[in-house]
Amino acid sequence: MEIDREYTAREVYGRLGRRVLRHKRMLALGVVCGMLAGGAWVPLFNMVPFFLGTLQQQQPAQGQVERPAKSQWLDVAERAAGKAGVAIQNEAGRPTWQFLLLSMMFAPLLLALKAGVTFFNHYALRWVGVQVVRDLRDDLFAHLQRQSLAFFGRMDVGVLMSRCTNDTATVDNVISVNVADLCRVPFEVAAALAFVAWFAVANQMAGLLLLLVAGFSLIVVPLSKISHKIRRWAQASMLRIAEVSSRMHENFTGIRVVKACHTEEAEAADFAARNARFARDALRATRFALLMEPVIEAASITLVAVFIVVCVVRGKTIVDIVPLIVPFFVVYKPVKQLSRIKASLDQGRAALGRVYSLLDIDTRLPEPANPARKTSFDTAIRFDNVSFAYAAGAGNVVANASFEIPKGRMVAVVGATGSGKTTLANLLARFYDPVSGRVTMDGVDLRDMAVADLRALVGVVTQETILFNTTVRENIAYGTPGATQAQIEAAARMANAHDFIMAHPGGYGRVCGEKGFVLSGGERQRVAIARAILKNPPILILDEATSALDTVTERQVQEAISRLMERRTVFAIAHRLSTVREAGLILVVEKGVIVERGTHDELLALGGRYRRLCEMQQNERLETP
Repeated sequence: MEIDREYTAREVYGRLGRRVLRHKRMLALGVVCGMLAGGAWVPLFNMVPFFLGTLQQQQPAQGQVERPAKSQWLDVAERAAGKAGVAIQNEAGRPTWQFLLLSMMFAPLLLALKAGVTFFNHYALRWVGVQVVRDLRDDLFAHLQRQSLAFFGRMDVGVLMSRCTNDTATVDNVISVNVADLCRVPFEVAAALAFVAWFAVANQMAGLLLLLVAGFSLIVVPLSKISHKIRRWAQASMLRIAEVSSRMHENFTGIRVVKACHTEEAEAADFAARNARFARDALRATRFALLMEPVIEAASITLVAVFIVVCVVRGKTIVDIVPLIVPFFVVYKPVKQLSRIKASLDQGRAALGRVYSLLDIDTRLPEPANPARKTSFDTAIRFDNVSFAYAAGAGNVVANASFEIPKGRMVAVVGATGSGKTTLANLLARFYDPVSGRVTMDGVDLRDMAVADLRALVGVVTQETILFNTTVRENIAYGTPGATQAQIEAAARMANAHDFIMAHPGGYGRVCGEKGFVLSGGERQRVAIARAILKNPPILILDEATSALDTVTERQVQEAISRLMERRTVFAIAHRLSTVREAGLILVVEKGVIVERGTHDELLALGGRYRRLCEMQQNERLETP
């Protein structure tokens, strides 16, 4: 199922930004600390020309000492020091020992302050990243829970798992690392550039500065092409890791078949091939991401070297050049970080696109704005000329089905595999909606009912028994919060499950394993039936509910179902026709069409399809040793 679409950077990061803004306080703390960390270089840059000037001061005429140039910041510092009785310069224009001592104390203090605000910058943004990714995963999982069965029938579970885990982890990195750096690195770069611009203008070097800026702008074109490659291969690697996750999930859930067919080596080879394709695409994205740093590095060094040569040719002194060069060396690491940030943002854009593709899809069955509320089942369920197809343009799986299920009665559906029996049950539970016709309960179209009300009235035991990797007690009580131990045991007894549960030392606290792996097929089925009994719905759907049971247990379950008939309406799908003899109505389905209907005796007397099915099963039992 293809659900992906292309999102612009503005779309994905605009939506991500709205999620980030939910945590304004920590975001503000991270941003402010980043600004402070970046701006901490400004006073240090201002001290460079002052100290360089003191090294090359000259004696002017009339015996006056020419004081080295000071920035506005040092002027402020000098006035503040004067009020405290501390001189910055002596009569010779050199820094005083008091000022040098204060400077030696000031620099470590400033660096310590910078380290502290950098820590809070990273921690605050890391906190925001964790919260945003938590919310994103919660929203993804909740959104997927609301999708239709048709969606899950077309989507690979491994792909969904990869998007909910691997892709959101990439988003976490974007926020926790990149946003933290984005709140600090630009200010470090801005502080350096602002000082360079101020110093260049103050010393009539603006033309040289423009030459340097023009040189750096030439780097943008190759970097944009590299960025496109990074995004392309990042998307490819995410698709590959989804394939790897999907294959791993499929293998682990079908490990019985793998063992039975002795295909462990073949499975390992297939997984290795898929994993190798992922590694290849991931390395391609990595190569392009790593290429950005050396490109910026080489260009920066070249431009700085050219700048120094031009300055020397124009007669500029060391005092003129060094204050411009020092900030570039200081911001060398931040500039490299910006290149990594750009590569990471491109990867994040790819991951966010895949996440939002899931969040933007909506396959939920529609529910009216003001649904009809029903808390009880009173008279009958009717299928009124119902037809259904799983895909537009595909053939009908159910065609023109019409029948009634009166309250308190058992209606059974029989037929060959693929005849449409389970689809009828799915329509009754409203896992799907009819293409035409309608299914009603007490005269109310199921599409007009609140889904929650319908689910409360209908219990389902599916053909594929699903148990969760938790205790037997929790599996039986699933869907019935607040059930007591006595109620759980009573339901288990009615499903003939209590004895085998208590035969194990763990009893009701025994963990069932992945999909009930530690239980036999019959045991899993009986636990599932106990779950439906505990829910105590007025309508019970049994989809091949006894197909995994031995003959003795099957008879016991049928007896339990018969005892419940007075209080429940049962819609049973059965492969073994012996289990539906007592049904008030039996529907024989062939290729989606109800070809016969009646009681067991009436259908036998009819001598049609049902009779032939009975004879075929009787012959199979006779032939089985």
